[in-house]
Amino acid sequence: MVGDRAQLAKEMFENAYRLQMEGELDLAVEFYQRSIELHPTAEAYTFLGWTYHFQGKADQAIEECKKAIAVDPTLGNPYNDIGAYLIERGQYDEAIPWLEKAIHAPRYEAYQYPWYNLGRVCVKKELYTKARQCFEKALEIEPRYKLASDALEKLRMLLQ
Repeated sequence: MVGDRAQLAKEMFENAYRLQMEGELDLAVEFYQRSIELHPTAEAYTFLGWTYHFQGKADQAIEECKKAIAVDPTLGNPYNDIGAYLIERGQYDEAIPWLEKAIHAPRYEAYQYPWYNLGRVCVKKELYTKARQCFEKALEIEPRYKLASDALEKLRMLLQ
């Protein structure tokens, strides 16, 4: 029975993701919520938060990411997402610990994102040497990461 619920939850999650990518955000929320009801996962909470973010519901997005962390504190995505949402609010100091937790999370497939986001914070705080190091680290991890290469180039032009 548990295996069946987990499999159905996975199917709901996959449908939710597809709907989200198609811009059907309200439906995506419903499918993520159904997935969570059947079998809560950190990924489902994180992606539900991401969908809320796209709907302009930052507080709800952050809450879902915190639920994801409670389910699996080893997953890096929700830490980075909270940091990114706080950056968008201009809460740079508050974003830093979340981004650092993402950088050190044992389970994460995209460490370039928190490095890039930490670089963004450093630019806002005028810590340009640290920002450069963060962008370079993001590019070391993913050399084709355009946002990081653009940010590094912009930083170089700023400091000329």
